[in-house]
Amino acid sequence: MPFIHAISASCNSYFCWGFFRMMENKKYGTTTNALTVWKDYMVSMGFGYRLGIDLPGEQRGLIPNAAYYDKIYGQGRWTGLRTIHTAIGQGEILLTPVQIANLAATIANRGYYITPHIVRQIEDNEMDSIYTTPHYTMIDPQNYEYIVEGMRGAVIGSPYGSTCYRANIPGIEVCGKTGTAQNRGKDHSVFMGFAPMNNPQIAVSVYVENAGYGATWAVPTAALLIEKYINGFIAAERAYQIDNISNTNLIPHGIQKH
Repeated sequence: MPFIHAISASCNSYFCWGFFRMMENKKYGTTTNALTVWKDYMVSMGFGYRLGIDLPGEQRGLIPNAAYYDKIYGQGRWTGLRTIHTAIGQGEILLTPVQIANLAATIANRGYYITPHIVRQIEDNEMDSIYTTPHYTMIDPQNYEYIVEGMRGAVIGSPYGSTCYRANIPGIEVCGKTGTAQNRGKDHSVFMGFAPMNNPQIAVSVYVENAGYGATWAVPTAALLIEKYINGFIAAERAYQIDNISNTNLIPHGIQKH
């Protein structure tokens, strides 16, 4: 399966195999070194640390390093196979919705992001440079085109299937990726995306707790946000989705009782 279609079809095994091959690649010398390189790439994309947004209480998330796994399994007693779940964001990986939206913006920009912020400008005063300075990732900008194409395929379809077809909006080239965050209870529904494909105007992430697959609730919610932002209105044939989402109670029964 080609890389582009692996993104479109959300093929976990493709990315697990890629991660495993990296961890066991002799050019890094050891699995510890390979994981360190992998983490450096992740950090360059805004993960594992606070982004520095202009709101209080920001969380840093977690991108595990070698010391983390040494503490869990014992020094040198873990392998690429032991940590293969890391490839698809399972297990120890922790990301905030803001970090996920920021990743969508990074992909839309083909390799850089500007620290997310609420305040657009301050009259008679300069904006802090932290909110105007681009942060470039370690990935070559041209490689982002393959990711963009894969995310577009996830919306409009690919030979191996698509997971975001409900985000397909006539006249707007939406690029997206679903996620299903496993949980002790019902899974969380996750989506990130941006639009239009070229000259993007908006990047979003949607995280619906205990709502199941990403395509079920996160995708249609994001599609409405994108359509409203770009067009200024929701087309009549999709207006029913507003009521459907607004009137659905996804709070687990155990919590509702309290």
